[in-house]
Amino acid sequence: MVLLRLLVPIVCLGGVAMAHAADPPYDPLAVEPPASLPAPLDLEVMDDSRDRKIPVRVWLPSDGRRAPVIVFSHGLGGARDGNAYLGRHWSGRGFCVVFLQHAGSDEAVWRDLPFPERLPALRKAVNLSTTLDRYRDVPAVLDRLAAWNDEAGGPLEGRLDPDRIGIAGHSFGAVTAQGVCGQRTADGRTPFTDRRIGAALLMSPSLPRIGDGTTAFGGVTVPWMIMTGTEDDSPVGNATPESRREVFASLPAGEKYELVLFQGEHQAFGDRVLPGSKRPRDPNHHRVVLALSTAFFEAFLRGDAAALAWLESDAPRSVLAEGDLWQWK
Repeated sequence: MVLLRLLVPIVCLGGVAMAHAADPPYDPLAVEPPASLPAPLDLEVMDDSRDRKIPVRVWLPSDGRRAPVIVFSHGLGGARDGNAYLGRHWSGRGFCVVFLQHAGSDEAVWRDLPFPERLPALRKAVNLSTTLDRYRDVPAVLDRLAAWNDEAGGPLEGRLDPDRIGIAGHSFGAVTAQGVCGQRTADGRTPFTDRRIGAALLMSPSLPRIGDGTTAFGGVTVPWMIMTGTEDDSPVGNATPESRREVFASLPAGEKYELVLFQGEHQAFGDRVLPGSKRPRDPNHHRVVLALSTAFFEAFLRGDAAALAWLESDAPRSVLAEGDLWQWK
């Protein structure tokens, strides 16, 4: 395991930095001007098998070429229009970014309720039924994306690379991504794993409610990046900053990464203020999230050697703040 924390001197892995010293500098934060990007598309996926509609928002790159796909699952009470900072940046780096909206655990749960009733309604929305719906939403959307990609004259014709798919999610969205990308049940099965997904970014992940971390995550074979914060708790559920870090600790070695933002709260990864937050979001948190996530997806969805070398070196020091922790195994 290699650990980088900006409280002590860094020792670079021998050979990694030197092998790429002559290469042009890799910069995961460089993007096209936002004005050059197409406006996001709001579409709807119909899963006839469940009579269920899944709204999606699609951010496309500007170059018109086939692009790797990142699907994003929102947290409890969210919507497809959330986390737009990720859509803008990742599409500006050449990815097709698809934000899912999960009925039953989206903004409709709380939006029309008086303030005192909102938190109880959100807590009620976290259950087995909504979790299973989320798991099943992901393959339904991937199936439809593939159909749209082949549809002559459609808005996504020829724009997607179905062989390069990643997933990201925050909070309940991280639970969703875990379930479709290698997490095992207490009896060792992976009934919801979708083999089309080649990399997963989990913001504020959670341990399973039944079983232990080693059983749940010890068999994960695809690259995972964990992001959390030293103050990343939540008013819904019993996750703590310590329990979130157990997810990374439970993963097997090999292409596994962890970021822990100093004073990072649950809202650090989103774009709206969440109940219970103690302070304004640190502006550098989004900068770190964008840099590390971009390098991760470019390394494992594009096979970009420069991105991987940047990720597994002391280069992230350029974006990390004092007290942030970055490690991989």
